[in-house]
Amino acid sequence: MNKKQMIKSKKMLKQYFENIKKKQEEFDTKSPRIPLAIPPYDWEEVNESLDSLLNMETTMGKKVELFEKKFAKYLGVKYALMVNSGSSANLVALSILTNQGIGKKRIQKKDEIITPAVTWATTVYPIINVGAKPVFVDVEKETYNIDPDKIEKAITTRTKAIFIVHLLGNPCNMEKIQKIAKKYDLQIIEDSCEAHGAEFNGKKVGTFGILSTFSFFASHHITTMEGGMIATNDEKVYELGKAIRTFGWSRELKNKEVLKKNNPNIDSRFLFVNTGYNLRPTELQGAFGIHQIGKLDKLVKIKIANSKYWNNGLKKYEKFLILPTINKKYKNTFLSYPITIRKNIFFTKNELVEFLEENGIETRPVMAGNMVEQPVTKMFDYKVVGKLKNSEFIMRNSFLIGNHQGIKRLQREYVLDKIIEFLEKKIKKK
Repeated sequence: MNKKQMIKSKKMLKQYFENIKKKQEEFDTKSPRIPLAIPPYDWEEVNESLDSLLNMETTMGKKVELFEKKFAKYLGVKYALMVNSGSSANLVALSILTNQGIGKKRIQKKDEIITPAVTWATTVYPIINVGAKPVFVDVEKETYNIDPDKIEKAITTRTKAIFIVHLLGNPCNMEKIQKIAKKYDLQIIEDSCEAHGAEFNGKKVGTFGILSTFSFFASHHITTMEGGMIATNDEKVYELGKAIRTFGWSRELKNKEVLKKNNPNIDSRFLFVNTGYNLRPTELQGAFGIHQIGKLDKLVKIKIANSKYWNNGLKKYEKFLILPTINKKYKNTFLSYPITIRKNIFFTKNELVEFLEENGIETRPVMAGNMVEQPVTKMFDYKVVGKLKNSEFIMRNSFLIGNHQGIKRLQREYVLDKIIEFLEKKIKKK
């Protein structure tokens, strides 16, 4: 493709995406559709990906490396390591902390890791994959996050880490959690897969623990189609992560020349020095990432504005609804907008969900809900400490609606109007 053709291609891409945006701006209340998510990419990401494809550069390379650097800078950490998904990020994170190379704080088989009961499945599975035991504790009803006051009761001589989840972009109470971790010499692992840009006391989530994970799935704050990231300030963690991400070979390691010298009879391109997987991202994912990261704060502002609008509009119905918390200590980046129905005699969660779906407003449960109630838990060893009262309540009475850049003024007004319409009809009927 020559220069003129490239310029023409860019113009066509720009025009194509401008037309998409115009269609999103149009909103027909006669046949409404408000999906849970719309991937937030534009022509720049597609053009960057085409560049990689045309240059036959498809697997992990310079663009992935550039995105890693940009992401680390955004978070304010020393190192970021991209993988092919957020789930893989969690698997690599646990594989690092159970690897022989990590040293004294290594998590051993049958050691316990405390984690919230309301979570996503692939926060739990890696704990099992590495031979440790998940210990579930209850969450706070208002934040959907791990209840810090329940953690200490779950600590035993086998407890090695607290694997927290900043669910839906809502930061956990890191002040309390850090105090507990310090008191009992526990490692903090942060699942920040849904919390890009979120902050606790002015500090970004994903920077409090020994390492953290992020996801760039299509429905998240920013997307690389699929994709994930591990963030850390610990060089040892970073170096182990690089090996584990790619077969356990030495190619990308800082000490690769030393390893080469120590193994002169092995081709250094295929020198395996650790256990590992193939969880590399593609260069296309890196191409998306280097443009997406610059758009993150703008996309977060849209989510916050939508959530504040709905909170203000539904405030008078708090007798029936638990709305998302907006706290000065926290910067909640609202991956989706959660609603919990308080116990009442007027209506149920299922009735409201059915009404919204019938009116074109897509809904879903709060992630996996109470993980302990999922049938998959019959397949592995786990422990529950304390009653999971709030987790069980959320499983039955909470749901999410979409909150994304495709929700403009007309769409968010429509959502609010429909929820109020349902509430008023049900309340007056009684």
